[in-house]
Amino acid sequence: MRSYIGAASLLAFASFAPVAGGQEPEGGSQSDLAETGRKLSNPIGDVWALFARFDLNFADGDVNLGDSKIGSKLIFQPILPFPLYGSGANKWNFITRPTIPVLFSASVPTGFNTFDHKGGLGDIQLPMVISLPTGKLLLGAGPAFLFPTATDDAFGRNQWGAGPALVVGYLTKKATFVVFGQYYWGTGWHGDREPGERDASYLNLLYLMYVNLPDAWQFGFSPTITYDHRASSGNKWNVPVGLMVSKTTRVGKLPVKFQFGVEYSVVSQDAFGEQAKLVLEVIPVIPALVRRAILGGD
Repeated sequence: MRSYIGAASLLAFASFAPVAGGQEPEGGSQSDLAETGRKLSNPIGDVWALFARFDLNFADGDVNLGDSKIGSKLIFQPILPFPLYGSGANKWNFITRPTIPVLFSASVPTGFNTFDHKGGLGDIQLPMVISLPTGKLLLGAGPAFLFPTATDDAFGRNQWGAGPALVVGYLTKKATFVVFGQYYWGTGWHGDREPGERDASYLNLLYLMYVNLPDAWQFGFSPTITYDHRASSGNKWNVPVGLMVSKTTRVGKLPVKFQFGVEYSVVSQDAFGEQAKLVLEVIPVIPALVRRAILGGD
């Protein structure tokens, strides 16, 4: 467990390191901050940032007789867009967004109305997307990889995995609309495989909409639908809806976007699954580590 947490900490430090040595991010005036906030609403935007999502979640289902079980976790996601080719409106970007889940407390069913409360690291996901210069239309695609870094069987699939990632959206001055899907298939086992255990096959589908308001405020939603093909009937889908309010401001010299909201699952797992959550997102912008197009064009 210590090695996994150490690796996550190293990645976090490496992602934050440019703040110390790079140029200061832009975003001084309210209009600059508003533009930064709009770019951060775009999963394939060209802003380098450190995304951290904290949630307090409430889970329930047929195996639980009492009140909903409360858990909490952190999703840490460095946003690293590398300029690939071209410049300006004709620039191609290569965007990687490693997703590192850290569970502070999770209720894990061990039987009917019996639970363990655990914490640890989940499986790391690594989508790698190339975005095309398509103007207001947002389009990107690439591979996504799954790493079996979970410190407990309840937090991961115990498999290496890979699959496609696809981003489709539309961007205007007033609003942003995006769907960002990732599908993973298990490609190899990490450790022992339980008898009859099937390969991982699951979907993460982020769908978001944000409306831009004056003074760098926004409102909208950005929940993630999940689907697990190997789960039993009635336990495959979790479909949340939500509402978020965001504000982009400056903390010291850095532009930082704060988002707070609630989510409610209109479809959740019958046996036991998340039904609602409170969400806080903190997204500090960092200087770009790479500014010139890797393949030329700037």
